[in-house]
Amino acid sequence: MKKLNFASDYMEGAHPLLLLKLMETNLKKTVGYGDDEYCSDAEKKILRACNCPNGSVHFLVGGTQTNATVLAAVLKSYEGVIAVETGHVNTHEAGAIELTGHKVFALPHNLGKLEAAKLRKFIQTFLDDENKDHMVHPGAVYISQPTEYGTLYSKSELEEIYSICKVFGIKLYVDGARLAYALASPENDVSLSDLAANCDIFYIGGTKCGALFGEAVVLPDKHMIPDFFPIIKQHGACLAKGRLHGIQFGTLFENDLYMRIGKPAIESAIKLQNMLLEKGYQLFYHSPTNQVFVVIENDKMESLSEKVIYEYSEKYDDTHTVIRFCTSWASDPKEIDILADML
Repeated sequence: MKKLNFASDYMEGAHPLLLLKLMETNLKKTVGYGDDEYCSDAEKKILRACNCPNGSVHFLVGGTQTNATVLAAVLKSYEGVIAVETGHVNTHEAGAIELTGHKVFALPHNLGKLEAAKLRKFIQTFLDDENKDHMVHPGAVYISQPTEYGTLYSKSELEEIYSICKVFGIKLYVDGARLAYALASPENDVSLSDLAANCDIFYIGGTKCGALFGEAVVLPDKHMIPDFFPIIKQHGACLAKGRLHGIQFGTLFENDLYMRIGKPAIESAIKLQNMLLEKGYQLFYHSPTNQVFVVIENDKMESLSEKVIYEYSEKYDDTHTVIRFCTSWASDPKEIDILADML
């Protein structure tokens, strides 16, 4: 029997509308590196959706390249980035940030989220240190929406974090690898325009949200990073066939597709959580997006792995483990029913 696959949200290819548009334009010749009509069209659509007409959009190939490139561009040689311990830049990017010569300051988290009070205390403690000139300076703050735990920053939480960043003169960067799932969550109150108004840089995820690949970095102020393109190219994060980004994101931002594309993932995640509770399983916590974390006995986990692909999250205690089921834009609700029978 073929295993069910709940490992991640980039297991499938791409939304059919994107593939159709790629086929329709396949033999058309365009200039390279994002200077084509499709990238220009996608940029206009994205800036309109984000309500930041004075901004700019830059297309990069993947999430790790995007994080490393953006942070390398905004940090001075003696600066580092603040993130929570579970932040992607601190855990799952193989030291990409450190490779660019920048330290990651890892702070404690609250279900994946950075708390404003802890952020303020950390920065103030640094400023009060008489030896700070001999230390790495905090130059940026990294958060993701949603977090690695699938949790969401509320609009008020985002505003508070950004206000602290502005007081201390450091940049706020928001990783939106799974942004479509945040936007589709009924518990979310942060719109694209809210995001653009409350950070310095963010990106709109494509790889995990219905595209074959690619992320769209939004600079609400287009002058935020001068000469951004050569920095992108230095980091191997651009495509010669840049139109492949423009075609995909232009389609994602046509008829509000990006705002809707995460809905099947959220519906499947809600159904999955309800099913697990009905079966008597313990949720690690309630997830408002597409990542579902459940506490499972180690012996049951081993037998389940013979039928289902999931992701290890963390040890719960000596006899239990937290595992993650991840739904996607292409999730089939019937798979939840099959999983219910297995459990």
